Amino acid sequence: MVQSAVLGFPRIGAQRELKKATESYWAGKISAEDLLKVGKDLREKNWKLQQAAGVDIIPSNDFSFYDHVLDLSLLLNVIPERYSKYNLPALDTLFAMGRGLQRPATETSPAVDVTALEMVKWFDSNYHYVRPTFSKSVEFKLNSNKPIDEFLEAKALGIHTRPVLVGPVSYLYLGKADKDSLDLEPITLLEKLLPVYAELLAKLKEAGADTVQIDEPVLVLDLPENVKAAYKVAFEYLAKAAGPKLVLTTYFGDVVPNIDAIKGLPVAGFHADFVRVPGQLDALVDILEPSQFLSVGIVNGRNIWKADYAKAIAFVQKAIAKVGAERVIVATSSSLLHTPVTLDSEKKISPEIKDWFSFATQKLSEVVVIAKAVTSGPESVAEELKANAASIAARESSTITNNVEVQARVKAITPEQAKRKSPFAARLAAQKHLNIPAFPTTTIGSFPQTKDIRIMRNKFTKGEITPEEYEKFIEKEIADVVKFQEEVGLDVLVHGEPERNDMVQYFGEKLNGFAFTTNGWVQSYGSRYVRPPIIVGDVSRPGPITVKESKYAQSITKLPMKGMLTGPVTCLRWSFPRDDIAPKVQAQQLALALRDEVNDLEAAGVYVIQVDEPAIREGLPLRAGAERDDYVNWAVESFRLSTSGVEDKTQIHSHFCYSDLDPNHIKALDADVVSIEFSKKDDANYIQEFSQYPNHIGLGLFDIHSPRVPAKEEFVTRIGDILKVYPKENLWVNPDCGLKTRGWTETRASLTNMVEAAKEFRAQYA
Repeated sequence: MVQSAVLGFPRIGAQRELKKATESYWAGKISAEDLLKVGKDLREKNWKLQQAAGVDIIPSNDFSFYDHVLDLSLLLNVIPERYSKYNLPALDTLFAMGRGLQRPATETSPAVDVTALEMVKWFDSNYHYVRPTFSKSVEFKLNSNKPIDEFLEAKALGIHTRPVLVGPVSYLYLGKADKDSLDLEPITLLEKLLPVYAELLAKLKEAGADTVQIDEPVLVLDLPENVKAAYKVAFEYLAKAAGPKLVLTTYFGDVVPNIDAIKGLPVAGFHADFVRVPGQLDALVDILEPSQFLSVGIVNGRNIWKADYAKAIAFVQKAIAKVGAERVIVATSSSLLHTPVTLDSEKKISPEIKDWFSFATQKLSEVVVIAKAVTSGPESVAEELKANAASIAARESSTITNNVEVQARVKAITPEQAKRKSPFAARLAAQKHLNIPAFPTTTIGSFPQTKDIRIMRNKFTKGEITPEEYEKFIEKEIADVVKFQEEVGLDVLVHGEPERNDMVQYFGEKLNGFAFTTNGWVQSYGSRYVRPPIIVGDVSRPGPITVKESKYAQSITKLPMKGMLTGPVTCLRWSFPRDDIAPKVQAQQLALALRDEVNDLEAAGVYVIQVDEPAIREGLPLRAGAERDDYVNWAVESFRLSTSGVEDKTQIHSHFCYSDLDPNHIKALDADVVSIEFSKKDDANYIQEFSQYPNHIGLGLFDIHSPRVPAKEEFVTRIGDILKVYPKENLWVNPDCGLKTRGWTETRASLTNMVEAAKEFRAQYA
């Protein structure tokens, strides 16, 4: 019998229960016990849902209140002293490490003031993890029994689960050295770490776990030799610890270049992502020992399109022909963390389009159907196969997907369209009319989205207020934001984006070729969830998107006003893309639509335009080579295609965050000004890497994901450190990212301190 398996399930709840409870706890509205109960209830629902669907292998320890990698750091005592010194409860320590904490002293507790750890993208997804931060003095130990407790929770419900752990090699390799140990290479801590993993596995076995899923996703990266060698050390040590059987799991890419590192490891089996790289099947089969099984990741954990049963079954049968049915498991390609919880709550999507989709709950049935088909024969699931084939065929033939005018415009793109009219120096001279001072201050785009804004947007969406009433409300919000920025003393303003629900969804709603969900939420980080639009057809712009609001904002101030757009690659990456045409073509379609918008903004008198591309690094193929080179070329071309139709006098900005950026890729975009998330970077080399950027740059000075307010002196120190290696003439002063999630009190305080620091340097170098 071929079993079915799920590598992980969304932790957020179908109605975002986790977000609501977590933010209530942060606001002091519920207790820690209340929050813990919400978590327990969600875990129970998820386990029972998978059991009811007929899934054979159900995961546990895939739940987290913030981030599963951060959970592991807390579990293993990888807690920098700046957090541990406060002796906070475990839950508060977790949140302090994830989002920072600043609170005054009370009669019973001292003041706390600590920034968050660095947060970066999880491989090439839009999920963010909190990077483990290691000191030479770290003392690994088990701080809790979280994986054991959650296994026992499920066991008490009559559900036998397979606990999930990020593996020791990936955990160390994905981490970094703390600022007191900058010469430390984290992988050298492996021998200190392994006994704690062995202790944890022994406890899981004692609790009744017979198999544990060990996620080692770094195996799809280009690894140095010492990291490859670490696999033999790690897994031979853990095998001798006499714990449960181990399943070594990879996803998101190709394990073949590192195949020698895992060949011969004493594990029960291997899992690989055959949705992303079907061609790695033979190489993995070749290294299997007779006693080892292969977990075939064939249901896409990263996208929302229905599995094509005919193709999936054929692939699994191919694997069975090579190793035998008793050694094959049908699985999701990765955790389903990256997909919305359920399609059942979507009542507003066109039935025709909805029939093409499969969310996390529906994917449970997909792995079960595929496993049953290859075990008991296609006739055992004949109705399911028939319905699936009809759905796949309907999508392929639908007129929704094709627009011949868009396709013709893409074919007519020329290299000249992706080049500015003049080099940067000439553009800078032409932009003097903007009267921008030295050390110019600005923000990234959004300002706090208050409860009043959300209420009015909801009323407008439901038709409870007229378009005229909503427009009047939005204009007042813009006017208030403009006045606020003038009072604080910012130099280049933004309109605050009160009309926008999300930086990608808002644009998708104004473009042809997109579909949208009501409850299709996916966790991005912590309590920040997004509802990715779905690209269902060729993309075009039926009319202006942002021009009205930006033109109005510019009309009520004499200071430069930035038009704010989301770039083509980010619109692509932060949507669920089509899987029937190349990503390059989708990016080009988006770029042409945005090019029209940029040109219209300039014609409306908006001469500073920011086209954000925070996801450009995220889309980079995980391995070096021709595929990566090709991606860089078309991603850069797409950005430049969208921004190069303007005159020299118009200043083009872009923004990047929460990725390990390559300065060469940023340079290739040829934006006049770039702003880069920087507040959590402790490595002086990061400044040095960008010191050669030929145009202007703003390295973000405070963390917008934290309510913490930096003092003016902190800004002065940070700017001073940057100026040691970066020319003062080129430096802009700005936050890390948009301020949408912050409150107005902390926003005013932080920006005031930032502006005062900039003024100090402006006076110093006058």
